[in-house]
Amino acid sequence: MPTVDMGYKPREQFVPFHMRTERWAALVFHRRAGKTVATVADLIDNTLRCPLPNARGAYVAPTYVQAKDVAWEYAKRFSHAIPGVQFNESELRIDYPNGARVRLYGADNADRMRGLYFDHMVLDEYADMNPAAWNEVLRPALADRKGSAVFIGTPKGRNAFYEVCENAKTNDDWYFLKMGAQDTGIIDPEELEDARSSMTKEQFATEFGCSFDSAVVGSYYGSEIELAYEERRVGVVPHDPALPVTTYWDLGLDDATAVWFVQTLGKEIRIIEAMEWTQTPLTQIASEVMNKGYTYKDHVFPHDIRVREMTTGRSREEVMRNILGKLSIAPMLDVEDGINALRTLFSRMFFDAAKCRTLVEALKNYRKKWDDKRKVFENRPYHDWSSHFADAGRMLAVTYRESIVQDRERYGKKRASKSSWAA
Repeated sequence: MPTVDMGYKPREQFVPFHMRTERWAALVFHRRAGKTVATVADLIDNTLRCPLPNARGAYVAPTYVQAKDVAWEYAKRFSHAIPGVQFNESELRIDYPNGARVRLYGADNADRMRGLYFDHMVLDEYADMNPAAWNEVLRPALADRKGSAVFIGTPKGRNAFYEVCENAKTNDDWYFLKMGAQDTGIIDPEELEDARSSMTKEQFATEFGCSFDSAVVGSYYGSEIELAYEERRVGVVPHDPALPVTTYWDLGLDDATAVWFVQTLGKEIRIIEAMEWTQTPLTQIASEVMNKGYTYKDHVFPHDIRVREMTTGRSREEVMRNILGKLSIAPMLDVEDGINALRTLFSRMFFDAAKCRTLVEALKNYRKKWDDKRKVFENRPYHDWSSHFADAGRMLAVTYRESIVQDRERYGKKRASKSSWAA
């Protein structure tokens, strides 16, 4: 191909990144450093230079809307000078004359990429993504053509992005670069001081200092999860065949369905496994749950399982009862009350580190919605990939809360306080 000037002029901080030879890369930069611009240009360049026929490049943001808002204009700007290039606005896709293609995606619908192949990939704000998207869909898509990937973002606690960066530091096949605002000099010092004065210490350390040690800002359960690690309640929690299992569900149709698998012994709440399905029929999910070989005590669902299907006239409750055999519906409770109820149970909860890895990450990232205009957190959760596991956890919490109320009505407050887990 002839040499074409893309119109991209890299900031000096990103020149070493563009000169790298490693297959994988992890970049940790502060806000407004230009990491998205640099990696979009890098994605286009690497895709066009790929020696394999019909090369494919993918830019992946936490959501499809974010991908469009953040990267689409940059991708078009850096491609306009290429003769014969074609832009598909509806699919956020750019087709190049040599058969190469770059397309934008959202990790919130990772199944859309299942079965595709890619030669180069950028995962922007990886800390906000469901780690399962990389493990189950994106990494396999790079395998047969030995494609490469770049992980970029700003820290949000010690989550999956932190683990990627820790691995990159010591692995010869990885390029790693971390630069806070004090390192790049990109943000004017007076502007930094103004930001510092208007932000919390944790916010500033995360957004401009690139600190992984600060908790996820606005997290509902961040401190509870950190304490669980300190008290070694995240580790090996095996299934005990002598104890029955109760499942707690959050239902999704166009969204994800999440399930907790829980055993209890005395005051201990043992979460032995957690699973999530995307765009999968409930009948298939129920069959997979039943085929796990556990002895079930109950299956607890939110109230919307009573909704009837337009095509059959049957409720999802009827369909699931036919497969699961037993089923309970959790009492309706305000979301905020449910969150507080789950917090009261955390000190008694044990998580299997391997089978609940994504669940633990979700609970750390489940956070309040930020109102950018008023610069305050709203009193409601931000809906993203972490919401499904957190909502399933509320089914556990409100069920325990209801059982406490019933105990007190049946036996009196004194007896209930001695026997109830959450008293």
